[in-house]
Amino acid sequence: MIPSSTYRSPRWLAASLLSLGVAAPAMAQEDPIKVGILHSLSGTMAISETVLKDTVEMLIEQQNANGGLLGRQLEAVVVDPASDWPLFAEKARELLAQEEVDVIFGNWTSVSRKSVLPVVEELNGLLFYPVQYEGEESSENVFYTGAAPNQQAIPAVNYLMNEVGVERWVLAGTDYVYPRTTNKILEAYLKGHGVGDADIMINYTPFGHSDWQNIVSEIKAFGSEGKKTAVVSTINGDANVPFYRELGNQGIDAADIPVVAFSVGEQELTGIDTAPLVGHLAAWNYFMSVDTDTNYDFIDAWIEYTGDDMAVTNDPMEAHYIGFNMWAEAVRKAGTTEVDEVKDAIIGVSVPNLTGGYAAMMPNHHITKPVLIGEIQDNGQFSIVWETPSTVAGDAWSDYLEGSKDLISDWRAPLSCGNYNVVKGSCGGGEAQ
Repeated sequence: MIPSSTYRSPRWLAASLLSLGVAAPAMAQEDPIKVGILHSLSGTMAISETVLKDTVEMLIEQQNANGGLLGRQLEAVVVDPASDWPLFAEKARELLAQEEVDVIFGNWTSVSRKSVLPVVEELNGLLFYPVQYEGEESSENVFYTGAAPNQQAIPAVNYLMNEVGVERWVLAGTDYVYPRTTNKILEAYLKGHGVGDADIMINYTPFGHSDWQNIVSEIKAFGSEGKKTAVVSTINGDANVPFYRELGNQGIDAADIPVVAFSVGEQELTGIDTAPLVGHLAAWNYFMSVDTDTNYDFIDAWIEYTGDDMAVTNDPMEAHYIGFNMWAEAVRKAGTTEVDEVKDAIIGVSVPNLTGGYAAMMPNHHITKPVLIGEIQDNGQFSIVWETPSTVAGDAWSDYLEGSKDLISDWRAPLSCGNYNVVKGSCGGGEAQ
């Protein structure tokens, strides 16, 4: 007799019955594949994350219309972590331990991802993370389908330096791990290219910051000293709306002080009068304006799904499109949704992206992506002004930080290590200490 305090899942019970030669109920064989969706539907990050929840639900609906996976339908299990970082961990545990989801698609901010990370590792879950981030991490249980710094931040700075002639740099971000680590990398990179301390201004503000008048005045003054100046923005969430509004209020023109943003896309611009912002920049790996048949099909499907002719698409949506299709292909390849088998099967999987090429999952659990830089247009879209000639493989560890430049990540056996030090010849675990 099983003690009442001992929990056994329906899957365990079905397997036990089969081992005893007893047929499990037919329903147990046809249980849906559960897909967890862990995105904020309320709070400061809802402006960016709600559409990602909707994107995964659309992809599930499409997959089910095409017969599901392994003969089973997919079922979305949606929770709202409400832009509350500790709540992300609680909701991840709920998805894995109570709902027994087979995979999770979720998170936006790095602080929310780092809150979830120990939970998915403890419970051996799968997390597909769709947003650009700071790198300096590689987990066996996480697949990073957004950009690493070498797929967004470094190319954007190179563009400003080489094509625009920028000499002074404002690194403006929200006060949490992604902007701070990204700016640490960029500061080291800029100094390595001869930029002095006096030509780098760094500023951080809290989530949801709304009073930008003084900070924008400081940026304007910093940019009026005779050297070409640009703002590299890692400002996240709804704080972007008053930030860009204040730029317009103070007459900061893109020709004078261009802003290149890493967390502003089409969705964020729907809340802004973009006329004063024409010419400011964003660096992503996808824009809605990409001219490919695959992209047009995706946009058409999105508009039909939302019922909104004005609905926009953006980079993290494409990352979920790629990640979902990679996961589905790995499940087909493995013939199961079991986590360990899917983790092994997914490395090397290649699926179409929306920019006309393919994305491949690398052994470090990052993917290959093109890098695009776009100018804001008065219709809230981006005109692509620069792109890499081919895709770029994401680096888990930065070449520009002392503690990281000797590290690689390779989750294939026999190495199976997230931060292998090639100089010392040893594995130090999944995250830099």
